[in-house]
Amino acid sequence: MTSPSRRLRHQPGHQPGHQPGRQLGRRLAAALSLSALAMGAAACSQEAPDSTPASQESEATDPQAGESTSPSEPVETSTEPAGSSEPADTVTVPLYFVGETPQGPRLFREFRAVPSDKPLVEAAALVTAGDTLDPDYRSLWPLLEITEISATDGLLLVHLPGDGFTERPDGMSKQDAELAIQQLVYTLQGVQQERVPVQFDRPDTSARLFGLSTESPYSNAPALEVSSMVNITSPEQGSAVGGDTLAASGVASSFEATVPWEIRQGETVVLEGFATAEGWMDKLYPWETDVDVSTLAPGDYTFVALTSDPSDGEGGGPHEDTKDFVLN
Repeated sequence: MTSPSRRLRHQPGHQPGHQPGRQLGRRLAAALSLSALAMGAAACSQEAPDSTPASQESEATDPQAGESTSPSEPVETSTEPAGSSEPADTVTVPLYFVGETPQGPRLFREFRAVPSDKPLVEAAALVTAGDTLDPDYRSLWPLLEITEISATDGLLLVHLPGDGFTERPDGMSKQDAELAIQQLVYTLQGVQQERVPVQFDRPDTSARLFGLSTESPYSNAPALEVSSMVNITSPEQGSAVGGDTLAASGVASSFEATVPWEIRQGETVVLEGFATAEGWMDKLYPWETDVDVSTLAPGDYTFVALTSDPSDGEGGGPHEDTKDFVLN
């Protein structure tokens, strides 16, 4: 990876000459290997969190893009990354980790399959363990086992065992502690598909976690304050891509809804262009583009999505997210 870190279609930028001899094989491979399955909670909005698998990505379904809302708001549908598959006894859920941006640490989202019988606990376990697919991401949580999470009385109730980490561990700032709480709030709301407050329950000990009060429940903070301004959904980190087309998608809040993208091989940019998101300024919006990769030789590449930077670097530079993939 080079740094930390869908429904309008647009032509990518200038690309090298086409190699027609490879098209048919790649198209056949694409038909077999790039299937879009429903995605639980894939998209973003101000009104509701990530949703259950369906056939279209609508970022109106992701807490990443919204203000705090009431528990009764509806959940819309979304698309999971192309090429994903999900066993019958699992469900795809969004997990929130932390990566670096010009404004410091912020939330980035990954989708993972977890056992369907206890998705809240399983998702929390991956978050607290820092079990990321993308090596640019990490967790701000110390390893704290959470064995019970229940939905009750319009709350998600997280039962914390013992009295560990009532105060912040060494090296954790108050800002990191607040972002760690948001990591879990965003994740659990996405799994639950409801914008419900999260209450931390720790009987018989101080009502504190990382030095923060847990007497009142936590709502999701505004996404533009805690999330990266661009996040890639597809391609997934380490995925294999066949055929002439790379389907790329994600969410962004980028100047004039322009989302520049690049394909890099090492430090060399081999293709570039842009996608247009469905909006900008007030929240994160979905973007999507199909990239013609028929001119590229098989090998290892990195897809990079960025925000447009009208300040020309004066504001700290663009946000970006990167995903390594293999072109077959």
